[in-house]
Amino acid sequence: MTERTRANYVFVDIEEHLGENRRELDVPWADFVGDRSAEHTFEVPVETTIDPYIGVQAFDVDEYGHEIHVNGEALSGFDLPPAQRWQYWIDRITGAALHEGENTVSIARDTETSDGFVIGTLGVHWKEPID
Repeated sequence: MTERTRANYVFVDIEEHLGENRRELDVPWADFVGDRSAEHTFEVPVETTIDPYIGVQAFDVDEYGHEIHVNGEALSGFDLPPAQRWQYWIDRITGAALHEGENTVSIARDTETSDGFVIGTLGVHWKEPID
């Protein structure tokens, strides 16, 4: 018999500007944080998550080297592709794991570049087993 699952998710409002210079983008609503976002928390209500992924709302990404960290671990592969203006990018949670209870997520800017960008809202999605 196939295990039954249901989809679940949580939104995490980041609203932070990462970059070298707070004046490089006109985004007064976003907090300028420099090279790394704050560590944001979210709750996962189940012990087992299946096929987790993150949907990232990002503005004006110019380089590939930026990383998403889940529970202190960088996701594998590239996490944010370059795109002018707003984009919504989906990245599998690989190289890190979700666990029941409080989890964390943060974004690290590739400091080898001069790229500045904004992270809006993240959607963390997973499937969970049901009885």
